[in-house]
Amino acid sequence: MSAVLQPSASAPAAANDAVPGLPLSDQPARVIRNDAEAITVAHALAAKLIVGASERDRLRRWPVEEIDAYSQSGLWAINVPRAFGGAEVSYATLAEVIAIISAADPSLAQITQNHLGIVAAVRTVSDAAQQKRFFADFLRGVRWGNAFSESGSKRAADFETRFTDAGDHVVVTGKKFYSTGALLAHYVPIVANDEHGNTWYVVAERNAPGLTVIDDWSAFGQRTTLSGTVIIDHVKVPKTHLIPAYKGYSVPSADGAIFQIIQAAVDVGIARGTIAETVDFIRTKTRPWIDSQRDHAWEDPYSIQAVGDLQIRLHASEALLERAGRAIDRAVTEPDAESVAAAQVATAEAKVLSTEVAILATNKLFELAGTRSTLGQYNLDRHWRNARTHTLHDPVRWKYAIVGNYFLNGVKPPFHAWS
Repeated sequence: MSAVLQPSASAPAAANDAVPGLPLSDQPARVIRNDAEAITVAHALAAKLIVGASERDRLRRWPVEEIDAYSQSGLWAINVPRAFGGAEVSYATLAEVIAIISAADPSLAQITQNHLGIVAAVRTVSDAAQQKRFFADFLRGVRWGNAFSESGSKRAADFETRFTDAGDHVVVTGKKFYSTGALLAHYVPIVANDEHGNTWYVVAERNAPGLTVIDDWSAFGQRTTLSGTVIIDHVKVPKTHLIPAYKGYSVPSADGAIFQIIQAAVDVGIARGTIAETVDFIRTKTRPWIDSQRDHAWEDPYSIQAVGDLQIRLHASEALLERAGRAIDRAVTEPDAESVAAAQVATAEAKVLSTEVAILATNKLFELAGTRSTLGQYNLDRHWRNARTHTLHDPVRWKYAIVGNYFLNGVKPPFHAWS
């Protein structure tokens, strides 16, 4: 991949400006060998990513150096199969890695979600030649973003983006929104339908002619995911880079649950990071309430009870996250209707609890830390903004319905990328 101009790390582009992609590092990424190494690397990286995370949010500064460190760490390839040189970690481990990174910076954790989901999809639906090509790319540090969702369609699964056959390549045209990771990616998988209505990942180079990534993400939370607009104007993609996504949902597979567990892990991480910051603020800055007759805020019995409640809920969400990861492992190893449904239901349960604890923790932070915690100099509202924004992915009210219908009526969850 040829080098391109690197955008400024200190400020976003002007609204609606096209943004060039970043060059691939000339050094290969670390290759992680096992689950324990993945956890160790994640903790070491998180300690670095948390430095400046608040300022990145405040200024909406592109995490250019941080995303390079993240992909070079090897954590973007931890679910590459062992047969192709990867660690093939448990999905319980993968979810824990995401939660560790999210506690430091949930925007960076979310950027990884679609990349890791497609690594799993390549295992499920790609032929041997594609697997060899793409798994090798992932292991050397190539980042994939996404151009999946469309804001103008009637439903999330209704894709208006199309591609046409042009011999040894296809030509794809459309417009995407919520394109998390595309701005800082090396390749952009575009979800597009063929003439028969089958859905594919059409994997375009980030700087391909006709592919325009616009820095127009304006949500109040997850601000540095840079999840803006992608315009696809007659982009040429070789047929070697067409991944038959539809095959992952024509027979039982864990692909949907894998996309979902990463979302739940981001929210667990938000809750972890928020609770840690709440405890620190209470112990270092909060004054005791006058009626408590205590010398320190951390001695307030109501604060003690509230922090205990948060920790119990966090530990419960962590336990469900690990349980869901183990269920996904079983569905990956032996995919059938029963194992996949069990993985979907377990992941839905994790999604419910992770959503609830993230929102509760980010609300309780201010209640327990006091008025001083609302000052702009602390930027603690970023935790609530991040939780409220990210938990809107895949409405949790429908997860309750999935779980209830499964256990009450024996109805398996709907089979798609959102379940």
